[in-house]
Amino acid sequence: MALYALLDFDTLQKYNISIEDFCKTAKGLKAKILQYRDKNSSLEEKKKRISKIKKHWHKPLIINDNIELLEYVDGIHIGQEDLKDLCKKFGLNEFEIIKKIKNGEWRVENGKFKFINSQFSILNSQFIIGLSTHNKEEILKANRLPLSYIGLGAYRPTSTKDTSNILGDKIINLIKYSYHPVAVIGGVKIYDKIPSKFKVVGSDICRLTSTQLRKKRIFKKK
Repeated sequence: MALYALLDFDTLQKYNISIEDFCKTAKGLKAKILQYRDKNSSLEEKKKRISKIKKHWHKPLIINDNIELLEYVDGIHIGQEDLKDLCKKFGLNEFEIIKKIKNGEWRVENGKFKFINSQFSILNSQFIIGLSTHNKEEILKANRLPLSYIGLGAYRPTSTKDTSNILGDKIINLIKYSYHPVAVIGGVKIYDKIPSKFKVVGSDICRLTSTQLRKKRIFKKK
């Protein structure tokens, strides 16, 4: 089981943690992937933060939701509603959408995301694409899509997003239905032992980082 670090910018601000310090802690915990989630900043602000993150993080970087920023990262994580919206916007089915994103069959023109007809990735490599799932039905549906992984949750309640659907220990049985690697998300703790490929940890990394910084400040005063 590997650690998938969730850098939620609002949570960083809440704990007064810099991007550099968050990345440093995530690296210290041997995280394999980092997802940047930012629900309130403009696209230009997010571009600048992605550039800053990449100075301190040299492993796969995933963007949450913002498909317009895909060219600056290694992949994207989208929700069920996001996928439906993309299908409606581009007139493609879910399989086609996922395949085109993964294979790099797209470009951004004047800030707008467009799919193109191409047999080759724009970067000669596939993009990582993850999809949120919440129950058995969504997992079985996701099995038919060319995803890199699925996010499954919420494991516990969390303040960073709506978690009206809490799976708790039921998540262990649901993992077995997925053909894709599973990243368990939602209130996950650093030391939780869950039989999945990844566990997505955000707030707990922030709390650890905050504690480390506080101890450093106390040490400096002595």
